[in-house]
Amino acid sequence: MKINCLSCGHKVELDDAYDDFEGLVKCFACTALLEIKTEEGRLKTVRFVKLVPRPGAWGKDAAV
Repeated sequence: MKINCLSCGHKVELDDAYDDFEGLVKCFACTALLEIKTEEGRLKTVRFVKLVPRPGAWGKDAAV
């Protein structure tokens, strides 16, 4: 299954373990966290949660 990141549009590939899943998925292109729900291999909902800073990317004093 593939989903498009709501933050950057990158295609996130999910294997069969996500066919019946509810929880967080991370986009490795932009570090966004997406909350998804799937049933029987079909995407039911997807919601943008937040961007997760890469270590050191925003400096040690960056407020997130």
